[in-house]
Amino acid sequence: MNITFEAPDKVNGLMTITLEQADYQGEVDKQLKDYRKRAQVPGFRPGQVPMGMIKRQYGTAVKADVVNKLLGEKLYAYVQENKIQMLGEPLANESQEPQDLEKDDTLTFKFDIAVAPEFKAELTDKDTVAYYHITVDDKLIDQQVEMYQSRGGHYDKVESYDAEQRDMLKGDLRELDADGNVKEGGIEVADAVLMPQYIKVDDQKKLFDGSKLGDIITWNPRQAYPESDVEVSGLLKIEKDQVGEHTGDFTYQITEISRFVKADLNQELFDQVFGKGNVKSEQEFRQKIADQMGQQFSVDSDYKFLLDVRAYMEQKVGKLEYPEALLKRVMLQNNKDKGEDFVEKNFDASIKELGWHLIKEQLVAANNIKVDDNDLKAVAKEVARAQFAQYGMSNVPDEYLDNYAQDMLKKRENTEGLVDRAVDVKLTAALKQVVKLDEKNISLEDFQKMLNEK
Repeated sequence: MNITFEAPDKVNGLMTITLEQADYQGEVDKQLKDYRKRAQVPGFRPGQVPMGMIKRQYGTAVKADVVNKLLGEKLYAYVQENKIQMLGEPLANESQEPQDLEKDDTLTFKFDIAVAPEFKAELTDKDTVAYYHITVDDKLIDQQVEMYQSRGGHYDKVESYDAEQRDMLKGDLRELDADGNVKEGGIEVADAVLMPQYIKVDDQKKLFDGSKLGDIITWNPRQAYPESDVEVSGLLKIEKDQVGEHTGDFTYQITEISRFVKADLNQELFDQVFGKGNVKSEQEFRQKIADQMGQQFSVDSDYKFLLDVRAYMEQKVGKLEYPEALLKRVMLQNNKDKGEDFVEKNFDASIKELGWHLIKEQLVAANNIKVDDNDLKAVAKEVARAQFAQYGMSNVPDEYLDNYAQDMLKKRENTEGLVDRAVDVKLTAALKQVVKLDEKNISLEDFQKMLNEK
């Protein structure tokens, strides 16, 4: 066997592997003997089929399998032993001559290999990167307190409708004819729920102002929601394509008015949000919210820091040279169903991500970043905590978070993303100790605006 590798421009590699009969014949003969033992051929007892017949029937296919496996093993072993940083998968060289597996004993295969560009990605205490601390002010705490009060709120029955209070109405809908009478065979909906503040047209919305229990309002649902057949069909309990058949007026007789009342700032709310007895006063409640928001904001600050590290390193490293034609072939090979247009449209973005991946690999290695099962579990647990928090559940016991995290880790489709996230968490923590931080305080509004601009 002979293997040669050439990369005159350092990024376009050509590997040539020549196999002699002695390299593969032993494994071919072994597999053919196994075939012979299992072969079921009429007229022959098991294991007694002539080897010549086995070779004629299976010889070329077995040889192809053995050669393909051997090529893969030797190619990747050579790449690893010679520390070639290969991008993507190797492709058959376009000038590869056909090999006659049935007749030829000496087989030569050529592979095009995309090689990563050579560069040095390094950060020291001489490098400065911005780090933004998001300020937790009273306004943000007030908004969070109100959110918790709203989630813990309830509806009270009232006698009259107040548009300012976001009242919800329940009533009976009846379709009218052109003369303003109840339409015979028209639509009638009992206990139709309506929130007038969400009506799109002011003239229709104002018809409900000052209304009371028992009042009958004449209005036009189609005019109230001129651009939303979905809302009209839902209200009238009809199919969307039937809305155009019911464009006239309706009456709405109010049978119930409900007013939303926010939860009081009391022990019941404190226990509901943070668990029984963990918070005992409004001051403690606000402080707990501030701590919770500060923890979340630190995650956002770290995320922004890593984005800034990326931008800084991309500029510091400069433009990298890639074997673009070969990488486009690799990308097309991996996206055969999407075609060349897809490759052309997405290639630049793919190269940009590849550049950051290569830079990050060096930073990870330089800072000795390694991820173990405990790191993955910690990340999965934080993901679970954030998901529960979205639904206002901020006091979920650790045992539930542990179980949720374990379920996430059991699913293979989650693992890669969790590994990437764990690497980012550890890399961010390490780099914050390496570079000089240009620390800045910033409001949440300005921070979000800055992220959106990027």
